Amino acid sequence: MGVGVDETTQIRTADNEAAATRLRAFIEERNFGPGDRLPSERALLHELGLNRAALRNALQDLEDEGKIWRHVGKGTFMSDPDSAEEQADTTLALSRRTTPVKMMAARLAIEPSIAREAAMNASAEALDRIASAERATHAADDWDAYEAADDDFHRAISEATDNIPLVAIFDRLNSIRRSVTWGAVQRQTPKPSRDHGSFGEHRRIAEAIANHDPDAAQALMRAHLKAVSVRLFGDF
Repeated sequence: MGVGVDETTQIRTADNEAAATRLRAFIEERNFGPGDRLPSERALLHELGLNRAALRNALQDLEDEGKIWRHVGKGTFMSDPDSAEEQADTTLALSRRTTPVKMMAARLAIEPSIAREAAMNASAEALDRIASAERATHAADDWDAYEAADDDFHRAISEATDNIPLVAIFDRLNSIRRSVTWGAVQRQTPKPSRDHGSFGEHRRIAEAIANHDPDAAQALMRAHLKAVSVRLFGDF
């Protein structure tokens, strides 16, 4: 008998929790403190024996809890324990009052403007990070890997704004998104199909930002998020 979607989700959740537990144990064993920089992603893959998707999910879990913070191009750092507890409590409280549909509405209100700012301010280095993340979505061999690369793509766009408050807003929004219960959303395939709609949408967004076309970047991000909503929920 095959594994159903709900069972697959439970397996992936258990795998993600195991990866996060392994990462927490590694941090405790090495006595990392507030402000300390963690090893590179490549080094962590070697140390922990995880695949890339599992590691990225574990890092995201710890970031959602406020235990670490990440800056694209600079690394991953330990947070202050007091602020971490406060942030985790706030994120959990907000996620419990947020539905997936409301979450997508919030993204539609915020992320197109972030894409616009990225198109106006992106450096060559920032554009390289966006392009790299966009390519990684195509290389994903399951939904976990795709979603990790998708997270990287959207966060790289926020970083490209060169605007710390906008990056902070995006990070908080993304933390709430990851904590929202998405039980009603089910995947029908083990990984995105080759003609998955987001692939072309991501490419066009990246091109608009690279061309420093803020109007196009904003419109394309809005169209992308609306299309994602339709794919997930039907009429939106």
